[in-house]
Amino acid sequence: MLTINSTPIKQIGYGAMVLEGYYGASEDQTAVETLTYAIEQNMMIDTADAYGAGHNESLLKQAIQQSTQTPFVATKFGIVFEEDQTGHQIDTGWGFPLTINGTRSYVKRAIDNSLERLGVNQIDLLYAHYLDPSTSLEETVSAMAEAVQAGKVKAIGLSNVTAEEIIQANQVHPISAVQYEYSLFRREAETDILPAINSISASLVCWSPLGAGFLTGTVKQLDDGDFRTNNPKMQGENLSKNLQRLEDIKKIALDLNITPAQLALAWLIAQGDNIIPIPGSRKKSRIDENLAALGIQLSAETLRNLDEIAPIGAFQGATLV
Repeated sequence: MLTINSTPIKQIGYGAMVLEGYYGASEDQTAVETLTYAIEQNMMIDTADAYGAGHNESLLKQAIQQSTQTPFVATKFGIVFEEDQTGHQIDTGWGFPLTINGTRSYVKRAIDNSLERLGVNQIDLLYAHYLDPSTSLEETVSAMAEAVQAGKVKAIGLSNVTAEEIIQANQVHPISAVQYEYSLFRREAETDILPAINSISASLVCWSPLGAGFLTGTVKQLDDGDFRTNNPKMQGENLSKNLQRLEDIKKIALDLNITPAQLALAWLIAQGDNIIPIPGSRKKSRIDENLAALGIQLSAETLRNLDEIAPIGAFQGATLV
């Protein structure tokens, strides 16, 4: 158990993006049941206003209403999905651009809309999904800080940022968490992002902690409509080479009598008490499997072996934003 702004949560959270069909079809009733189950396990629920153009937050509202537990809700703003709003286009490296707006007026609007869709009075953790290149970091973070002062938000964070931006933002208002891709599949966060986070005593919330499902060992080939076909690490020869490297990780998991997913999550947890992976799943059984990783203690020898198999940059393919 760790704390974000004095609120205790489990060290494995739940990423709700998976419920919007990016990795395959998802049915609303099942999605709400899964979210409700995750809430009852005292997991941080990670969503964003752009997931399903607000639909994901609405699903979470239904789950909150059905749950007997008080949820820890983390959401994000900044990706413009409304037809009547504008912003600055950025290239993600995923084969499509995103329009980002971090202006004070947009931040206020986005927060109020999220509160309404979620059906809550306060957001536990609010992230800037991406920073707006045409708006100063100070303006965006100051607007988030004003929401904290107004009681609409409890803590603030950043997502997909640089180490310098983390330090700069923390000078405007304390940053409680930074969300960034981190896993055995992509370890670049260790070079500068994680040291910056540690320097301000924040938490690293790891999106795609299972390499978008790759580290589960179930990805062999992808359908044309699968979101992951945009990832260079899962294309052509890169995918073939990466699958070969994965075999060594799967062998370690087999020897330990755990699943490859559990091994990947246990490795992340071993990297620090402030590391929070947020794997997503459409099944309650997978949530149970993921949470079981909290009880797995990896030996120093196993950690060394994983370092040798999957050092920074070992998996082929360009690193994305």
